[in-house]
Formats: sequence, C-alpha cells, structure tokens
Amino acid sequence: MAIADDLKKTLTDPTPLYFAAGTADLAVQQAKKVPDLIEQLRAEAPARIEAVKNTDPKAVQDAVTAKVAEVLGAIDPKKLGETAQDLALRGVGVAAEYAVRAKETYDKVAVHGEQAVRSWRGEVSAEIVDIAVAVEPETGTQAGAEPASEPVAEAAADEKPVAKKSPARKSTAKKVAVTADDAS
Repeated sequence: MAIADDLKKTLTDPTPLYFAAGTADLAVQQAKKVPDLIEQLRAEAPARIEAVKNTDPKAVQDAVTAKVAEVLGAIDPKKLGETAQDLALRGVGVAAEYAVRAKETYDKVAVHGEQAVRSWRGEVSAEIVDIAVAVEPETGTQAGAEPASEPVAEAAADEKPVAKKSPARKSTAKKVAVTADDAS
C-alpha cells in the first residue's frame, strides 16, 4: 500500500505545477526587459565593432602565448596526481552545494508560482488576511465605538453559511524546529 500512498501523494502535490507557473511568470518578467536590452546593444554595437576592428592580432597572440606559457610553467608533474584528487574532491563538494542551491531555488520558484496563481485567480494571500484581521478593529459595539450600520448588519445576516470547506493547501515554506537550547 506504500506505493499507492506515494503515488497518490505525488499526483496530488501541487508544487511542480506551482514551479511551472512561477517559471512562466518569471519568464514573462524577463521578457519585458528584452526591448530595453536590444536598444542598449544597438547603441553600443558600433563602438564595440570598431574596437574589434582596431585590435592588433599580433598583440592578442602574444598575450595568449604568454598566458599559456605561464600556466604550463606552473604545472609540477610530481603534484599532478595530488592536484587531480584534490580537484575531484572539490568537484564532489561543489556538486553537493549546487544540489542544495537547486532545491532552494526550486522551492523559491514554487512559492513565487503559488503567489502568481493566487494573483491570477484574484485570491487574497492568507498573510494579508491575517494582517487585516489584526489591524482592523472588530465590528460591533465596543467602548466608545459606534454600532455597525444596519446595511452591513443585514448583509452579514443574509450570508449563507458555507457547508463545505475547500481542502487545505500544503505550504511549501520550510518549517524550523526549535530546540530547548534555541529557546533559552
């Protein structure tokens, strides 16, 4: 049954769809910058082309030859094996770091996608609702406050209770465990 549960969880997880929506939204944002970049390139192109035309090929060849000789002169055949092993270990570390960064970026884009989908649907963010509830005083009679107007009270009385709640959405935010050491 574990396979069926895993499959159900995989098929009902909206994170990949939010990632796709976030990617599309970010692509649209970047596409809006393209006309400005084209104008900038168009303005800079003549100066760059002139710089390339006026470059002396002999000077470029001499600079490259000197750099290659410097790199080849620094290689010590005795340390080549140690250097290769060191580079391989560094490569594994860098690959692990990139995997962590990729997961973090995936989560950030998925959160952005969820927010984009909510804005496309016209939904209000849960955080904004929480802030509004905290900031707005409660309606009704309070000490020194006027009672709610009759049209507002009638509209509230006319509202039908919702019989069925929509399923709760999973949050893609990371949860941080607090230990006793952290609390003190």
